[in-house]
Amino acid sequence: MSPSEPSVTWLTAFLDHPADGPHEEAVAFWRAVTGAGLSARRGPTGAFATLVPADGDPYLRVQRLDADPASAGCPDPRVHLDLHVADPGVATESAVRLGATVLARPGGPGGHVVLASPAGVVWCLVPDRDQRGAVVPTPPVSAAGRAQVDQVAVDVGPAAFDAELAFWQAVTGAERTPTSSPEFARLQLPGTALHLLLHRLDEDRSAGLHVDLSCDDRAAEVARHVRLGAEVVAQQRSWTVLRDPAGLVYCVTDRPVRERP
Repeated sequence: MSPSEPSVTWLTAFLDHPADGPHEEAVAFWRAVTGAGLSARRGPTGAFATLVPADGDPYLRVQRLDADPASAGCPDPRVHLDLHVADPGVATESAVRLGATVLARPGGPGGHVVLASPAGVVWCLVPDRDQRGAVVPTPPVSAAGRAQVDQVAVDVGPAAFDAELAFWQAVTGAERTPTSSPEFARLQLPGTALHLLLHRLDEDRSAGLHVDLSCDDRAAEVARHVRLGAEVVAQQRSWTVLRDPAGLVYCVTDRPVRERP
């Protein structure tokens, strides 16, 4: 967005699972992982719900993909991102100039818009009317210590990485901060519960999103997730790749848990 246009005020990550999979098992898993409650179901078929933290404002939601206008031909679980702005119409025009493609306008005039990034990542622009003055939740504490979903990673191949990074930096207005590895670029948006991490993959393939959890003790946190029904996919030097009970891939990382200001 340009400085004269509405800025992003909040980020929400959706955990999307196909209707023909174990959606309810996945919802129960993420409630247990995050220590969150569950809002009333919304939408004509009850496909949407919010994971409600113990304090602070919600920033994680769950969805059955049958209700998503952009989910046709998407049989696999995925993550998508909502950017909250004052005027989705104006923000959409700006995003298209930056390289986004409009996929659907299910919200009608002034409502939310479904888009794709230049690399094909699905995301939405939504009105910020319910997120003004949003407060970042306090990280919950379990027997494994503190852990929190606090990052959405954009996984993109090397050929599209630079353009995708420039797109997300421009569309969010986020500040790029240093990382320890050249294959990563972190974008921080002050006052939001989620940050973005651009991840340059080793090979060119379809781009997508996954969520990352920071934690005090990765081994203990991973063991907790496995007890709750997750499957370990891979162990890396500073993160562990897991799969939730419905097949959604995510990571638990060694990053320190952020304290709420």
